[in-house]
Amino acid sequence: MGKLTSKTAESLAKAAAPGKTSDGEGLYFQVSRSGVSSWIFRYKRDGRSREMGLGPFPTITLSAARQLAADQRKVLANGSDPLGTRDSEREAKREAQRQADASRITFKDLAQEHQTTHGASWSEKWRRGWLRKLELYAFPTIGMLSADAIKTEQVVSVLRPIWATKTRTADEVRGQIEQILDAAKTRGLRSGDNPARWRGHLDNLLSKAEKKKARQRTHFPAMHWKDLPSLMEKLAHTPNRDAIAARLLILTGARSHMIRFAQWSEFNLDAGIWSLPAARMKMRKAFVIPLPEAAVSMLRDMPTTNSPYVFPGQGKTGVIHANAVRNLLHKLGHADITRHGFRSTFRDWASENTHYPREVCELALAHDERDQTEAAYSRSDFLEKRRALMTDWAVFCIGG
Repeated sequence: MGKLTSKTAESLAKAAAPGKTSDGEGLYFQVSRSGVSSWIFRYKRDGRSREMGLGPFPTITLSAARQLAADQRKVLANGSDPLGTRDSEREAKREAQRQADASRITFKDLAQEHQTTHGASWSEKWRRGWLRKLELYAFPTIGMLSADAIKTEQVVSVLRPIWATKTRTADEVRGQIEQILDAAKTRGLRSGDNPARWRGHLDNLLSKAEKKKARQRTHFPAMHWKDLPSLMEKLAHTPNRDAIAARLLILTGARSHMIRFAQWSEFNLDAGIWSLPAARMKMRKAFVIPLPEAAVSMLRDMPTTNSPYVFPGQGKTGVIHANAVRNLLHKLGHADITRHGFRSTFRDWASENTHYPREVCELALAHDERDQTEAAYSRSDFLEKRRALMTDWAVFCIGG
């Protein structure tokens, strides 16, 4: 029998005098300085005294407290630490709850959330196509699975049927699955390596030759580099927003959507850099573009608006129309070229007229052709070398 009775515990609680009263065998009735009553279990472990809370009084009665204390003495007798054991049990419960919560969120849910979160800067066409590919090829197989239930075998089941016949689409779907599962891991909805990663993983299971063939660069109708200065002169004499967008597109080698959704907050004109976040890049990797002085001057001279966008528009996207630059080129008599083709024009000029290393020229277009090992040892993004390259490009385009 212990030293305390239920009446004694009630009296101690009413008196609210701070202190601890022993019931024996490590069980104590405690009254805190604020007058709160509770039960604690005191024990020694590795020569150190430790205290473990057993719960408040009168929610935990005397008999219940004695049983709880007896349970902890059994833990000690088995060579374990009661506090450590309780922490482990609580962590196991939290993990079980996490898994239960994760199992209720399907891959389809995560894909739709990903599109909502990142799709604001996408064109309507790209946004529809992004989800449509998953609807056609991924959702039938993994759409109703939770993120942590998707293993390599499920990803391969999605990709293998279309890898040989629609390799480029299959690789795009693979990249989408990888992005979605990475986001799920960040949210604690899965753990471990990403089963959709290519290097060192799926490249061992799917044909590399097919992937290389499918990812060969699509050639867009492009202007010969010798004809570009005359076009830049025409654009300079067309003082409107679309012409400025076209000039910035050419001077930076950027993709069309990067220009359309450019925000003033991304530019540091004093430093002459344009910093694009990962969410705005095709390969989902943050990228910095060095701005030649001609581009900086042009941006400084632009009229200010209340829009966060450099090229605001009236549509629901808030930016200029997707075909604004193309329509302008048509008006100027250049229906035979495309906006994306200017990147090829730049690359051809760099190859034929400069001695900059290939990797610098490719990185100027956000094409990082280094493999993972190479990139790990060479963390440079060649910013200053690219700055020199883009300055020479601007000199060629407009003479400065």
